[in-house]
Amino acid sequence: MSKTNQPAWLDNAVFYEIYPQSFCDSNGDGIGDFNGIIGKLDYIKELGCNAIWMNPCFESPFGDAGYDVSDYYQAAPRYGTNEDLKRLFREVHKRGMHILLDLVPGHTSVEHKWFRESMKAEKNEFTDRYVWTDSIWESPEGMGCIRGISDRDGSCAVNFFSHQPALNYGFYKPDPDKKWQQPMDSDGAQATLGELKNIMRFWLGMGCDGFRVDMAGSLVKHDEDGKGTIKLWQNVREFLDNEFPEAAMVSEWGEPDKSLLGGFHMDFLLHFGPSHYNDLFRCDEPFFSKRGNGDVSEFVKKYIENYEKSDKKGLICIPSGNHDMDRLARGCYENDLKTAFAFLLSMPGAPFIYYGDEIGMRYVENLASVEGGYGRTGSRSPMQWDNSTNAGFSSAPSDKLYIKQDDRPDRPTVKSQSSDENSLYSEIKRLIAVRQSHPALQSRGEIKFLYAEKNTYPLAYLRSAENERILVIINPSDRATSFDCEYSLKEKIYSVGSGLSVDNGKITVPPCFAGYFEV
Repeated sequence: MSKTNQPAWLDNAVFYEIYPQSFCDSNGDGIGDFNGIIGKLDYIKELGCNAIWMNPCFESPFGDAGYDVSDYYQAAPRYGTNEDLKRLFREVHKRGMHILLDLVPGHTSVEHKWFRESMKAEKNEFTDRYVWTDSIWESPEGMGCIRGISDRDGSCAVNFFSHQPALNYGFYKPDPDKKWQQPMDSDGAQATLGELKNIMRFWLGMGCDGFRVDMAGSLVKHDEDGKGTIKLWQNVREFLDNEFPEAAMVSEWGEPDKSLLGGFHMDFLLHFGPSHYNDLFRCDEPFFSKRGNGDVSEFVKKYIENYEKSDKKGLICIPSGNHDMDRLARGCYENDLKTAFAFLLSMPGAPFIYYGDEIGMRYVENLASVEGGYGRTGSRSPMQWDNSTNAGFSSAPSDKLYIKQDDRPDRPTVKSQSSDENSLYSEIKRLIAVRQSHPALQSRGEIKFLYAEKNTYPLAYLRSAENERILVIINPSDRATSFDCEYSLKEKIYSVGSGLSVDNGKITVPPCFAGYFEV
């Protein structure tokens, strides 16, 4: 494995994900902004989160909510200026917290000046900045493309939406009959890599603490087993070790054995691919449902496989959700959410709480797509702070809000939940405090699964660090269940629900229960 040095603050990091346009609007234009975020930092700290991941905040035409960057060196004017962003970094640090920016290295917007220059028929500095074929009649194999939009003869590969042209980091094994497939050491690919380092250097120099990297495993094309992309990130790691050794790097890759080898500190489990993450919260019968028809076994099997591949470093992040997924509360209800967070906040790796999940914000149904959101739009509605106009998000007329808000009279708010000891917010606040007071429950504590059988409950696992061992037992179902356990339960550290009993090594777990016990 890579000998990447992990910044010490990641050991007990609990992240809060901020979708900036939907968090807090300070100037009444209906869109959240940097100053709005600054005004809510004390709230995030009081919840217990000590780190922030902020979704893309750079200049963009917002065809994909900012994941289509038109200038990596400028903050999007809708959020504020570069100076405002720099002040946000300072205010985060004043509170002993850290912040990661969302970096999108694989593609830009078609409006980026690099792409406009690359479209020109005459060769220039940016001709090879993107992946172009040599003929308008040839499309890149296995990829979408843009063509017929300029005098340049050729088709340009896209990574996702048709307005997101793919940047050129080279091909791991170029086809010798296709000269446009440039190797990783070509001038064009090396220029792109050099510019990526410049972007990172710029924002790290401004005060951010690192990056969450979008689609980190996709940069090198035709990449056998990710070998080329791993090599590319190892090059970036060397640069960071030399200039910014404290910069934290979290990957959207979904293959921790590859991302950690590339020099990332942590890797996200994704809601697509082989992780079975969706089995937990987002399927017809999620494991975290009181109906008790879910199955956690395939998730655990894959998790153990990844955990072993990552050398048991405990660097696999499991988010409550994010801007690309249905809201957690769409498939889970209040008691389900409490047991779900008892799980999320007791697993290795840094937990990530998507804004509003801490109060059980709901998915807003039947919304038209906003800025490339499509089915994801309902998970991006404005934060619900209190019972004032627009739930305290904005002073704009409600029809001017960036996305329509949940307008049901019983919508959850921070104000109502923070004053209720039995609320989801209060439960999560307690859970974070427990995690932070026990190293075994934090990012690098080891894990051993004791009970995770197919189509049955409960889920039980042992967390350990140094001389501390904590048994976590979770039964989201609405019926009591039991399992044999070789460990003797000592002090109860935390529980939601009550009535757990032990008899001759058999533990009977009551319905809708989660508990942490010293053993």
